[in-house]
Amino acid sequence: MSDALDRALGSLDDALRRAGDVETAIEHRTMPGEPVADASSSVDPSSPPSSDAVTGSAGSPSSSGKTDVASLFRVGAPFFLIAGPCVLEADELNLGIAEALARISDDLKLPVIFKASFDKANRSSPGSPRGPGIGEGLERLAKVRTATGLPLITDVHEPAQCAAAAEVVDALQIPAFLCRQTDLLVAAGKTGRPVNVKKGQWMGPAEMRGAAEKVRGAGAAGVALTERGTFFGYGNLVVDMRSFALMREACGAPTVFDGTHSVQRPGEGAGISGGEPRHIPTLVKAAVAAGADALFLETHPDPARGLSDTTNMLPLDRLRPLLEQVLAIRAAVANGGGANG
Repeated sequence: MSDALDRALGSLDDALRRAGDVETAIEHRTMPGEPVADASSSVDPSSPPSSDAVTGSAGSPSSSGKTDVASLFRVGAPFFLIAGPCVLEADELNLGIAEALARISDDLKLPVIFKASFDKANRSSPGSPRGPGIGEGLERLAKVRTATGLPLITDVHEPAQCAAAAEVVDALQIPAFLCRQTDLLVAAGKTGRPVNVKKGQWMGPAEMRGAAEKVRGAGAAGVALTERGTFFGYGNLVVDMRSFALMREACGAPTVFDGTHSVQRPGEGAGISGGEPRHIPTLVKAAVAAGADALFLETHPDPARGLSDTTNMLPLDRLRPLLEQVLAIRAAVANGGGANG
């Protein structure tokens, strides 16, 4: 364990002791590779967000503490953000984005999970960059944690990757194209880490119940499900704003909106997926008003120069203003009686 992480954990212990919560201090010292506490919840999945879920006063991050991801991957948990570059790049860029996300997390009192992929196994073109691979990729992710304290999530494509990734990251993610692969879902769940499963672009919200049950039954500490659009003919995606409530009610899991992949135009680019990022803010705000429990946004300081998803990442300098609008919308919806009011 690095000196920086030791100091961070020591600061967390001091803060929690001052609050008189020694048990929580012990819990927050749990590191990847150690058992993760069960985060099951009896919250009614059809109920509106609690005041904690709106304000982020429960499970929210601090400058000295790590967000407990398992506590977020349950219905009724605080609103949170999964964000980062599509694929891991050089340490300088990864850390620059992560540090910006950490500042946003502190300033907006918003739990943020850093996401980046070590391998993009489903690129459109065989010549497209795939990432550094699992060994180098996990090392780069570990550097992000050490430098910023942000919790980590990354996607896995094969059952054999799950255990190794779970030793480093706080949560695993299943790509949309693989959301029905039983062996992969079970392997991810068996790690005990929380798992975010992205909904296949061909599936209805309630059809994700099986995926959630596979992961949950295998032992995952928590489950989240991500809406990323539904195929509408060739090369186009649409977002059904009913999906967030329908999927949460059918599956008993928080529903995340992926505002960047939802604007993709698969097969529309020259050997890559196209995209229409100008629609990201509109769709994100609509999804939050419709009841999404969290957001997934890939971001980059210069998307056009990124190694993947160059046509649909959100420019990093536009992230904070969008999140400020999002939090205002959530407060307005809560004051008005909820998304179904």
